[in-house]
Amino acid sequence: MLYSILSENMKVKNWQELARAVAHELNTGAAGVIIPHGTDTMGFTSAALAFILRNLTGPVVCVGAQRSSDRPSSDATANLLAATRLCVGSDLGEVVVVMHGESSDSFCLAHRGTKVRKLHSSRRDAFKSVNADPIARIDGEEVSFITGYTRRSKAPVQVKDRMDERVSLLYFYPGFEAEHFESIARNVHGVVVAGTGLGHVSEEIISSIGKAVKDGVHVGITTQCLYGSVNLNVYSTGRDMLSAGAIPLGDMLPETAYVKLMWAMGQSDDPAEVRKIMLTDVAGEMTARRSL
Repeated sequence: MLYSILSENMKVKNWQELARAVAHELNTGAAGVIIPHGTDTMGFTSAALAFILRNLTGPVVCVGAQRSSDRPSSDATANLLAATRLCVGSDLGEVVVVMHGESSDSFCLAHRGTKVRKLHSSRRDAFKSVNADPIARIDGEEVSFITGYTRRSKAPVQVKDRMDERVSLLYFYPGFEAEHFESIARNVHGVVVAGTGLGHVSEEIISSIGKAVKDGVHVGITTQCLYGSVNLNVYSTGRDMLSAGAIPLGDMLPETAYVKLMWAMGQSDDPAEVRKIMLTDVAGEMTARRSL
């Protein structure tokens, strides 16, 4: 066991240690790796592992339980069994989250690690794929793939675990003060903003974004709507944000963007290269087309 902590106490160093341990297991012959994880921040961890680990030779499955194992309604056993079935009964080579597909014990779903979010505080089917279909359905011993996926690689698993922890995730709201944004931006290397609608902020924040970018701070824009995509070309507000240097991050989840920006800055010190990485789909975190 690497550690036993509450998931809200996870830090970047935990993601890095976990990634190295996963790579070791896969590179020494494991068919897959199952990671029991608290549900509250499991989406952050799955996203981090998806960026850090390259050329996976088997599935990396984050799995949790919405109801503890001492309760009659616990989903722990069913989720673990489904995770095991995915590891030994498929050719998947991605980081996924496996949890209940509905509130009863009928089936489980495997969600791509960069597109999954906990959308309910207590339901057993709290985890959903956002702006994407689940990768697979696990029903007893049967694994049925729902959408395209990356298959197991034959190459050794690579670990790219350099990350810059100096990133903040901010949600814009009416009354959000420029001074607040600027006080944060002065102390970090990157900021992810979850804007309203298509990714907007107020006019005074736009000027603060411009100041931050001139000072070398990367500012990425997502939408707090979660479903749908950022589009900063529709209204003048968005176009002004683009002129200020904001990076529109499509349909990326805010927490995934937060993790990715840390990872991107760990891969390069060149601002242009960091921007390029943020605008490139690395681990299925950005989708150009979404099914209705």
